[in-house]
Amino acid sequence: MQPPRLSDALGHGVADKRIDILRAIGRTGSISQAARDVAVSYKAAWQAVDTLTNLAGVPLVGRAVGGVGGGGASLTAQGQQLLDLADALDEARQAVQARWAARQGNAPGPAQAAYARLALRTSMRNQLPGLIATLQGQDRIARVTVQFGEAGAAEKAPAMTARITRESAELLGLEPGMPVVVLCKATAVRVVAAGQIADGKPGQDNQMQGPVAAVAMGASGDEVTLGVAGGLQLVGFAPGGSGLQPGQQALAVVDETAVVIALPG
Repeated sequence: MQPPRLSDALGHGVADKRIDILRAIGRTGSISQAARDVAVSYKAAWQAVDTLTNLAGVPLVGRAVGGVGGGGASLTAQGQQLLDLADALDEARQAVQARWAARQGNAPGPAQAAYARLALRTSMRNQLPGLIATLQGQDRIARVTVQFGEAGAAEKAPAMTARITRESAELLGLEPGMPVVVLCKATAVRVVAAGQIADGKPGQDNQMQGPVAAVAMGASGDEVTLGVAGGLQLVGFAPGGSGLQPGQQALAVVDETAVVIALPG
């Protein structure tokens, strides 16, 4: 039997509401009450438990069905250990941040924000920090539009939209104006010369135009680095032999469902 992977359950950041939900289950003995306490839907609460359980590799919540009290939920020993580990890590993080702030004269500065973004560990090449501009619900789906570049320049700054479940938006506590990091695989970004049309899904594609910064030709396609905003770069692929050259204007296209929203640590 594999040992618990409790650190893996916390390795994706605890800034969302998953740990809060687990803590509320331990306090109330009820998943439905935990959902109400944390202000998410019952379905989102179960999604949080399932995600943490998958990451930890061991059951974190046990359910009792029926009985005088009508059933309920309680934390397993591993579930309580996960909360203890989360508390310890949070205390250590706050202590480190306090020491850093003291050294910097209590001014957060860009280095602290950069470190929070670096805490993300992922194979995705494209990691673009931005601010949530809009958050729209469509049935069970939420469309989150993130603006890049200077705040307050929404009419000029490029943006990218992610299509995620409403439960995921709830668990992350997403709101307009919140700083997030947009992630997408380079292989999900299609690049063509400006003025050309890339195959895609009408109404579900993000399109960002900018100058080509670099091209690496390959038999399976040309890897293209595109400058998109304020020094940010987007990496994607054009068909082999695209002929794209540095300095040339190109268009990057990525489906909304291929875009992931992450919170800085």
